[in-house]
Amino acid sequence: MQLLELIETTVVGMGYELVEFEKAARGVLRVYIDFTPENAEQGQITVEDCEKVTHQLLHVLTVENVVYERLEVSSPGLDRPLKKLADYVRFAGKEAIVKLRVPMPGAAHRKSFQGVLGEPDGENLKIEFETKDGSALLDFTLADVDKAHLVPQVDFRSRKA
Repeated sequence: MQLLELIETTVVGMGYELVEFEKAARGVLRVYIDFTPENAEQGQITVEDCEKVTHQLLHVLTVENVVYERLEVSSPGLDRPLKKLADYVRFAGKEAIVKLRVPMPGAAHRKSFQGVLGEPDGENLKIEFETKDGSALLDFTLADVDKAHLVPQVDFRSRKA
């Protein structure tokens, strides 16, 4: 079983979503988890969630004889990356920054767009962004995307004392 598949199977089996996984320098394994869309009402990933997943992954990696130096498990953060089509479906209506691999004709040959994600239409993704002439809608595919992430939204007024 490949390392990514091993980690994803473990994380999903615990009721979380694997957002991203990376093998960093010096044997560091970084795992970013979030609640599944079905459990999104639970709010943000907590330290306790990360601790629970870390504990389970340590056992699995030991049993599977995976060589690594350090395991880091954390939330994807407020600027959560958008990697899969399911991410664009889940976060439709949210503000995001999308950087494309090549400039888009008809969009002033820009590569970077900040705006509100539209509801995907099959494989076609959408983002509504502001231009000097008003707002515009850009259609693109997942294959066009270099990087994309949510724009952090913080409301300090809703914090309870």
